Amino acid sequence: MRTKSILLAVVLLLAGGAARAQQAPWSLADCIDYALEHNLSVQQSSLTVEQREIELNTAQNRRLPSLSASASENLSFGRGLTADNTYSNSNTTSTSFSLGGEVPIFQGLDITNGIKLSKLNLAAATADLEKARDDIRVAVAQAYVQILYNQELLRVAHEQAEHDAQLLEQVQERLRAGKVSDAEVSAQQATLAQSRQSEIQAEGNLQISLLELTQLLELPSPEGFAIVTPEVGDPSKALLMRPEAIYDEALAVKPAIEAAQLNVDYAALNIKRAKGAYLPSLSLNGGLGTNYYTNSKYQAASFGEQIKNNFSQYVGVSMSIPIFQRFNTRNNVRNAELSYRSQQIQLESVKKSLYKEIQQAYYNAVSAQARYAGSRESAASALQHYELTEEKYKVGKAGVTDYNDARNNWLRAESEHIQARFQCLYQTKLLDFYRGQDLQF
Repeated sequence: MRTKSILLAVVLLLAGGAARAQQAPWSLADCIDYALEHNLSVQQSSLTVEQREIELNTAQNRRLPSLSASASENLSFGRGLTADNTYSNSNTTSTSFSLGGEVPIFQGLDITNGIKLSKLNLAAATADLEKARDDIRVAVAQAYVQILYNQELLRVAHEQAEHDAQLLEQVQERLRAGKVSDAEVSAQQATLAQSRQSEIQAEGNLQISLLELTQLLELPSPEGFAIVTPEVGDPSKALLMRPEAIYDEALAVKPAIEAAQLNVDYAALNIKRAKGAYLPSLSLNGGLGTNYYTNSKYQAASFGEQIKNNFSQYVGVSMSIPIFQRFNTRNNVRNAELSYRSQQIQLESVKKSLYKEIQQAYYNAVSAQARYAGSRESAASALQHYELTEEKYKVGKAGVTDYNDARNNWLRAESEHIQARFQCLYQTKLLDFYRGQDLQF
């Protein structure tokens, strides 16, 4: 029955995901929100945060007293101690009950520092979770832009295939009119076949990019999945901040920096905790106990009477003073100090990596803006040349080779222009993301 319930739940989950994919097109915000909720890497980081919360609770509970109860039953055969403190051959039984507790008073600040360390661990895990969320945001945005790019390429390829099909009909009409040869028709048929092949390739690239995004979203299938095509202005007009200014803002908001700094704080506090082992520990303990005893050669008092008469209580204070621990404490302190230095180096490494990423994104954005402006002029020029060559081709003043060369040059320039447009869009938005802004197109 339980197996059937689990299978039903899985089926409903998959059906729900498939149904969501069949709904209206997804915006970038929809994709990011869904990925943050369902992506397995993010879920794994969320579980780590929950584990750190439990560890913090465990550390805090070390302040509470411990309480334990015990009971024992012993049988002895042969020579043994009697009630009058002599030995004889007899069978004896003893039953004992005890209840004991211990309250930590001072443990060399180990409990206090342990709680502080657990809080830092929780904060670091939370920062790592946010970093994982940032990583998935960037990955989704990249996949989203790739789909937009492939959609545009497919649109151009589809329109070109339809145009070449119409042009083939015109060439065939001219053949029937005796104005062109069979070779011209064959050449145009080959051009149309090439256009259709490019359209098929563009369709395949689009499907692959859709698959990659749906896998990031943990959707079962890309079938029926579509995205919203946003209204995109001229990304080359976006004003770019200098990487130094972006870096200064990123230091205060990026979770990777926060996590690295928390690790440094953790290592510094861990040195204090290690040094706490040099200090003595003090505990308060107490308990209750009683027992029942019988000897086969003597008449024993009743169980209840012995339990009452043998009832005892105790309370005490115990202190442990470390004198020589085989240099374990000294070496633990040294290891903690080395770990602190290592975390400081790691923090600097994370900062430098972030600065390099921002520098790279900045210069990519500058290059993308220049490339976009240049590719726009190149595409417009190639289109104009292609249209003029096509007009000449239609009236027989240009051959099919000239037409194909102009057509291929325009398609290549248009593809580069489309790629530059979306690359420029992504790089400029990525710079804003480093400053703590949402990724939105």
